[in-house]
Amino acid sequence: MPSYAIDGVIPVVDPTAYVHPSAVLIGDVIVGPNCYVGPCASLRGDFGRIVLEEGSNLQDNCCVHGFPDNDTVIEVNGHIGHGAILHSCVVRRDAMVGMNAVVMDEAEIGEKAIVAASAFVPAGMKVPPRTLVAGMPARVKRELSEAEIAWKLEGTQVYQALAVRSLATMREVEPLAQVEAGRPRLPSIDVKPLIATKRS
Repeated sequence: MPSYAIDGVIPVVDPTAYVHPSAVLIGDVIVGPNCYVGPCASLRGDFGRIVLEEGSNLQDNCCVHGFPDNDTVIEVNGHIGHGAILHSCVVRRDAMVGMNAVVMDEAEIGEKAIVAASAFVPAGMKVPPRTLVAGMPARVKRELSEAEIAWKLEGTQVYQALAVRSLATMREVEPLAQVEAGRPRLPSIDVKPLIATKRS
């Protein structure tokens, strides 16, 4: 992975974490145990510190940055969807930020809360624990059900397993010119989108 020191501060990646080779880490970045950082994620610790605590994931094309003297923290089992932007904010334990959502300065996503895809969480907003927020700007829509909280945890555990799979088996290769006979499929994983959980 491209990893850069700035002002003598070097990123830290726990050996049990997986950081995709195309992700970029700069300066004061700390990636904890069992974390997953996806392709093309940018973690710019050139002003404030960025911390990913144990078991959290930061998916493809996410951008994390912050102001000087401000930490941007994803706590234990935090789950950050594809393309999200985090800036000088805190995502509390077991919370989720949906795809393409933006969480601004000094905002706090409460424990086990979910930020809907494409939501805009304005600076300073405190999202209550175990709630769903959505919209631009984000507003609290309702409390989360136990089934929704369980669904989020299952998804995070899938990414923790993906970190293990990636460390063990991912490698750069040349693509094949054509589909081979008897092409294998990836291992089956019992995970469904939230809409499927609501139907059941």
